[in-house]
Amino acid sequence: MALPSLSTLRSLAVTDHLDLVAPPVAAALAAWPHAAETAVVEIDPAIADTAAMSEAYSLPLESGANCILVSGRRDGVERIAACMVRADTRLDVNNVVKRLLDVRKASFLPMDRATAESSMEYGGITPVGLPASWRLLVDARVVDIDVTVIGSGVRRSKLLLSGRLLAELPGAEVVEGLASLPTG
Repeated sequence: MALPSLSTLRSLAVTDHLDLVAPPVAAALAAWPHAAETAVVEIDPAIADTAAMSEAYSLPLESGANCILVSGRRDGVERIAACMVRADTRLDVNNVVKRLLDVRKASFLPMDRATAESSMEYGGITPVGLPASWRLLVDARVVDIDVTVIGSGVRRSKLLLSGRLLAELPGAEVVEGLASLPTG
């Protein structure tokens, strides 16, 4: 099976290059049956943020998927979700995520908590290898991407895989309308 590839990025078999991903990502990939269908690409860590990377590597913005961590409380219990949305869309935190988490208010997880609790670098957070207690919500638009670019847990690389494989991650829930296209 051919590795996924995109633009000028050099695809490497992630199973042979686990040193290019964060430790929890490597551990999750080692146990994931679709790891052989996933590539890792090295990038300049200074341009790991989606817009800069897309521009630098001539990638269409809609090929990227961002992992956004959101939390809320209900009855004193915190609920956290990792939300995968296409890079050219906006996560509907105030309606859809709030309803799915069944909380009064949903907020983005602060950066220091996001990195500490995921054991990943900001700008590289990925749904692969996140704590099992967190929900994984995947916007249906992401599942339709042939080859998507997602984080690898570190800023110096990214993972390439079919969007449909994100729906195969443990605990993944595909949600219609999790994100919307920006207006204006």
